[in-house]
Amino acid sequence: MRHYGIIGYPLVQSFSAKYFNEKFATESIPAEYTLYPIEVESLKLKAENLLDTLDGMNVTMPYKQAIIPFLDHLDETAEGVGAVNVVHKRVGYNTDCLGFLESMRPIIRDYDRKALVLGTGGASKAVCYGLKKLGISPTLVSRTPQKGMLGYNELTEEVMKAHTIIVNCTPLGMFPETEACPDIPYNQLTHRHLLFDCIYNPEVTCFLQQGQAKGATIKNGMEMLVGQAKAAWKIWNQE
Repeated sequence: MRHYGIIGYPLVQSFSAKYFNEKFATESIPAEYTLYPIEVESLKLKAENLLDTLDGMNVTMPYKQAIIPFLDHLDETAEGVGAVNVVHKRVGYNTDCLGFLESMRPIIRDYDRKALVLGTGGASKAVCYGLKKLGISPTLVSRTPQKGMLGYNELTEEVMKAHTIIVNCTPLGMFPETEACPDIPYNQLTHRHLLFDCIYNPEVTCFLQQGQAKGATIKNGMEMLVGQAKAAWKIWNQE
């Protein structure tokens, strides 16, 4: 019996647990996938133990960066992103970036040159890395902006017009708080905008609903999640 799992906090829901346990059952794979909600003060002790016992690990909010000191090595993508969502034999990988690229590439338009990335956590790092791979310049948007970022109060009409892609990497709008959404000027969205939400539950978040109402192209994070999970499975089963 092989053992896999995901660490994060809180783990109210997990796409990965459902995806992998269904995969194990369908393909008669002798394995199980478990949720490990770990509070910050317990991270060091519990993460070290799980790294030694699990055959493969996923990492989600808020530990995609915090897990790095416990690892022996990062692959090239994880190093470039600066965040980890997959671990195998104490090596950190980032498959979020691959999942995002696969999901975004088919819907990019010729005129898409700049993107606003809402949030500054591990997911936003993977998204920014992926956008650069697509030749698109990302700008982070934060409630507490640092150098090179924008605050939500700086999203002027000119800024919104220039940045035709907007990616939500915050948890705002995630089930069960489905009425929440990032504080951007939705009235300035047009049919030329593309809104991508890393959230997959609900299928159409408040963020995406408001974009859809303005004629924008919208897409949620389900395809990104499936892509990153498939890539994780390949990593865990590599020779």
